[in-house]
Amino acid sequence: MVTQPHTAELLWGSPARPKRGPKPALSLEQIVATAISMADAEGLATLSMQRLAEHLGFTKMSLYRYTPGKSELTALMLDAALGPAPDLSEIDGGWRAVLHEWALRMSAGLRRHPWVVDVAVGPRVLGPNELDWLETGLEALTDTGLTGGERLDAVVLITGHVRSLAQQTTATGAETDTPEKSLNAIMTGILAANADRYPQATAAFASASSTSGQDDALEFGLARIFDGLAAHMSARAD
Repeated sequence: MVTQPHTAELLWGSPARPKRGPKPALSLEQIVATAISMADAEGLATLSMQRLAEHLGFTKMSLYRYTPGKSELTALMLDAALGPAPDLSEIDGGWRAVLHEWALRMSAGLRRHPWVVDVAVGPRVLGPNELDWLETGLEALTDTGLTGGERLDAVVLITGHVRSLAQQTTATGAETDTPEKSLNAIMTGILAANADRYPQATAAFASASSTSGQDDALEFGLARIFDGLAAHMSARAD
């Protein structure tokens, strides 16, 4: 069970330092980095404090000196895997160009660490890096005429789109593939056998297979979200 005060202290507090004795052979940063490496390779479900301890060459009880349990460890892993938000100050083109690059960087990070999608859900304490990403997204919408609540909703909407597509992508290492391309090989055979029953779906999949750029759900969704925000800003200005 996650204890939010413990999680907040681990994410935002100063790391505890032993007052006496030799320098510890283990550190919280080392524990988190190893846990991320294991989750990237095998998935989060197989990660346990026992397996992590064995991988590090320490006892399970020794890990509890640094983190109360897996839930708190997972929160640390999430923030470390996200990393600091990118510096987008040099991007020209206004809020739309900045948020487009922001979303692409986030998507790339989720492909590197697919387990993050399952962790970054529900009410929880946000770590420094995750809050940094939020700050950068909100900053892009400064002076757009949107209220603070609208800017927050816009960033949440974009984040949700990126995460939902990352969640659908199950093929590891297929960083240049979109979810539609991954599914197309299977769905083509299914639809070919049921074309009479699903004529619209058959036509849509056929079009996506033959038309370059038509099956990029990430770009299509971002463009439509940005179009909607632009329309709302214009209406607000008028």
